[in-house]
Amino acid sequence: MDIDYQHRFSLDVGSFFRSPVREIFKRVDLNSIYSFAGGYPSADTFPTEDIKRTIAETIDKYGSRVFQYGATQGVPELRAALAKRYSVDVERIQISSSSQQGIDVCTRILVDPGDVILTSAPSYLGAMQSFHSYRAHIVGVQHHSNIGTWQQMYVDAIEGVLAQGKKIKFLYMVPDFQNPSGETLSLEERKVLVALAERYDFLIVEDSPYRELRYEGEPIPTMYSLAPDRVILLGSFSKIFAPGFRLGWIIANPGILDKIYVCKQALDLCPPILDQYVATEFLESGRLDANLKNTIALYRRKRDLLLSLLEKHMPEGVTWTHPEGGLFIFLVLPEGFDTVKFYDVALDRGVAYVAGSFFYPNGECRNTMRMNFSFMTEEKITRGVPLLASLIAEQIQQ
Repeated sequence: MDIDYQHRFSLDVGSFFRSPVREIFKRVDLNSIYSFAGGYPSADTFPTEDIKRTIAETIDKYGSRVFQYGATQGVPELRAALAKRYSVDVERIQISSSSQQGIDVCTRILVDPGDVILTSAPSYLGAMQSFHSYRAHIVGVQHHSNIGTWQQMYVDAIEGVLAQGKKIKFLYMVPDFQNPSGETLSLEERKVLVALAERYDFLIVEDSPYRELRYEGEPIPTMYSLAPDRVILLGSFSKIFAPGFRLGWIIANPGILDKIYVCKQALDLCPPILDQYVATEFLESGRLDANLKNTIALYRRKRDLLLSLLEKHMPEGVTWTHPEGGLFIFLVLPEGFDTVKFYDVALDRGVAYVAGSFFYPNGECRNTMRMNFSFMTEEKITRGVPLLASLIAEQIQQ
C-alpha cells in the first residue's frame, strides 16, 4: 500500500528549497563539461601526501583518542591553535561541522518564525536556504558605490521593518570576496554596518570562508574586530585546507557560544574528532600555511586568466566584478537577458554557470550570473569562456 507522507511532515519542511547549484551537480558530471557553476576548490590544492603523513603522525601522537567521542566545543588542541592564529581567547571559539553548520546554528538559536534577517543582495545561497528553513523573512539591500546612499538604503530597509512591528535579529554578511559577487567591503562600509547594528540593536553574523584567499591588496579588519560582542565570526577549513574534512569554527561572545554549545549537543554531539586532530597538526606544523601559499598562487593565475578571457571574448554590454580574492566573478548582462532561461541552452552546449537571481532574496536581477574560477583547469577555462561568450552573443542578437 502506498503511504501518503505529505500530511506527516512538519511545517518547517514547506520552507525548505532546493539549491539550484546542487541540482546542477545531480544532473551532469562536472568533469565532463566546462563548469563555472560550483564553488569547489581545485583538487590540485589538496595536499594528499602531506595529509597522509599528518594522519599517521596524528594517530601516533594521540592514539585511540582520535577515534573516541570528544567535547562538543571541539578538541582543546584545535581551539587553542585557532585562538593563537586569530588572536582571540580560546573561550570565544567553538568548532563546527563546517561553516554551513555555523550559519545554521546561529539562525537556530536567534531566529523565530517571522523574524527578519538583513543581508546583502545578492547573498550566499546556502545561508538563505538555512534562513528559509527557520521561516525567517529575508530583507536584502543592494550594494551602491556611494557609501552615503548605501548607508541610507540600509536605514530605509531597517526602519521599514521596524515600522511593520517586526524584529531584526541579525545582519548576515560575507564581507571578504563575497559569494557570489566577489566584492569586498571597505573598512568604512564595515564601520557603517557595525554602527547601524549598535544604533538599532541587532547582531551581525560575519561569514568569512574566503578571507585568507587574497590575491592583491591589503587585508581589511574584520567586523568582529570592530565589535567583538556584537559580531559572530564564522570561519572554515573548506577553502584553505580541504572541504571533505567538514570543519569550521565560530568566534563569538561566550554568552552566545553557550547556547550554540547546547544546540550542537542536539545536532551532532561533537565535530569529527580525527578530522580536528589532523587539522590541528596540519596547522601547527606549518603545512597549512605552506599549502595556502601555493593555493593562492594557483587561484591568482586562474582569476587573472578568467578576467583576461572575459575581456577578450565577452560581447559589448556585459560587465563583471574584479575580485581581489576568493573564488567568484559576477557578471551583469544586458537588461532583458534571462540567465535562468538561458541555462539549458548553455548546458546543452556543455558549459555551466549559476544564474545570479538565485542569490537574491526575491529572485530579481535575472540578467546576472556567477562564474567560479577555482575548480576547472586553466586549459578548460581557456576553452570554456569563448564558448560561453559566443552563446551569450548569439542570444543577445536574437
